[in-house]
Amino acid sequence: MIFLTALPMFWIMISASRGGHWGAWMPSSISAFEGTCVSIPCRFDFPDELRPAVVHGVWYFNSPYPKNYPPVVFKSRTQVVHESFQGRSRLLGDLGLRNCTLLLGTLSPELGGKYYFRGDLGGYNQYTFSEHSVLDIINTPNIVVPPEVVAGKEVEISCMVPDNCPELRPELTWLGHEELGEPSVLGRLREEEGTWVQVSLLHFVPTREVNGQRLGCQAAFPNTTLQFEGYASLDVKYPPVIVEMNSSVEAIEGTHVSLVCGADSNPLPLLTWMRDGTVLREAVAESLYLELEEVSPVEDGVYACLAENSYGQENRTVELSVMYAPWKPTVNGTMVAVEGETVSILCSTQSKPDPILTIFKENQILATVIYESELQLELPAVTPEDDGEYLCVAENQYGQKTTVFNVSVEFAPMILLESHCAAARDTMQCLCVVKSNPEPSVAFELPSRNVTVNETEREFVYSERSGLLLTSILTLRGQAQAPPRVICTSRNPYGTKSLELPFQGAHRLMWAKIGPVGAVVAFAILIAIVCYITQTRRKKNVTESPSFSAGDNPHVLYSSDFHISGTPEKYESREVSALECP
Repeated sequence: MIFLTALPMFWIMISASRGGHWGAWMPSSISAFEGTCVSIPCRFDFPDELRPAVVHGVWYFNSPYPKNYPPVVFKSRTQVVHESFQGRSRLLGDLGLRNCTLLLGTLSPELGGKYYFRGDLGGYNQYTFSEHSVLDIINTPNIVVPPEVVAGKEVEISCMVPDNCPELRPELTWLGHEELGEPSVLGRLREEEGTWVQVSLLHFVPTREVNGQRLGCQAAFPNTTLQFEGYASLDVKYPPVIVEMNSSVEAIEGTHVSLVCGADSNPLPLLTWMRDGTVLREAVAESLYLELEEVSPVEDGVYACLAENSYGQENRTVELSVMYAPWKPTVNGTMVAVEGETVSILCSTQSKPDPILTIFKENQILATVIYESELQLELPAVTPEDDGEYLCVAENQYGQKTTVFNVSVEFAPMILLESHCAAARDTMQCLCVVKSNPEPSVAFELPSRNVTVNETEREFVYSERSGLLLTSILTLRGQAQAPPRVICTSRNPYGTKSLELPFQGAHRLMWAKIGPVGAVVAFAILIAIVCYITQTRRKKNVTESPSFSAGDNPHVLYSSDFHISGTPEKYESREVSALECP
């Protein structure tokens, strides 16, 4: 707001005799438009005892000392003036009334400068006042804008032009104000030093959109061609508004990503890229880029841009989605179970987008989910058939990963139906195939002879394990009589299973065809086998451990390549029940 008041004139007083004073007043500065006129108000005084008949005066340009021969602007005694002021200067005041007001017309730039007045009362009573008035020749109106214009807060802008020419009065018009509001004219106002101005005001509430807008003021003088225009650019201060930013960004792992944040503000904002509260980059600028080289899944997430200046702040976020192939699945859960229990397997992975998860066993799909990161497999009441190798496969459009895992089902032994005995010529072989987990022990029992053979004695029994199957083979050579009954017994911590092994094929009929004599011979051979086994065990007992007592378990025979030499007749007279051996 402009406050213009008429204050008491400031008089420059100079001491004189008898208490009188030499004194003068004029504005220290005054301005006028080129081509117009200007009235420089001036008053002076002198001591009371001086009573001149006529009072004269002289106006000088740029110097107060006559000896320097300054240009004479006006001289009341002779009317002789410098050529620059011919026809341009005249005295408006009455020197007799101590009024020294000067009028200058048809102003041009070279007339701008200092103007001094000298009082001439005759004789030695002459005095040049040191105070002077500085004339400024202008050609643009003065637009006064407050030091700070803030968006959203009402502002007052004024257009001020000098009005010190009594012959020409300026009229003011605003230019480019249509979007801002209607002006109000205050009219002609007097300034502190007695000069005059025309003032027009414009009130409006600025927005960021008018920042930088040129606002003009025109001063025109009616009935002339004189027009003067002045302009000012609005410097509107406002908080940041983010005007440029990526939308959601998708990128494949290993590629380059560029995030941009641009803001409009005055003054320039401090732009900051952040993630999870950590500052990644910042700068005072209109826009700021965040470059991510070879992005990885750990860089997936939400990124924030903060724009701030002393008038406010704004922030926005952008989500970066890093697409990548599934990681190798992890498998958690029960890997060892007892038959009949429930097995729960959890297969999980990470990928983007979420994968298709599938669990296979022997190329058979057991469970699958689409666009999930976890897959639960439930195997209620597991059986031995559930034991084995499984695959968890995770895949999306960017790749595939597989994890192999095993489920171990523990169960009591099962003797398979392919277990049997067979004979050819003088050799008999018994095959016992056991399915079990954990690995069982296997024994062959000849109940008619109270003899048991197991696989721990590798020279008699051959055993081989493949997966859950244990195959044990008992071989007896030198057989000529009907084969004995053979029972296969298998044990592990979960139970015991026994099976009398059947004879297969034509070999079983062979014993019937050889008749009673052949049967006796074969029986004698069997006795010889039993005797041989017994002697072998006794020899071992002598060297390794004390002899078995009458209550001990039957002897255990370990045989994989057992052979009996001699002729059948050797054993015909033996008493089987006594089982006497040499």
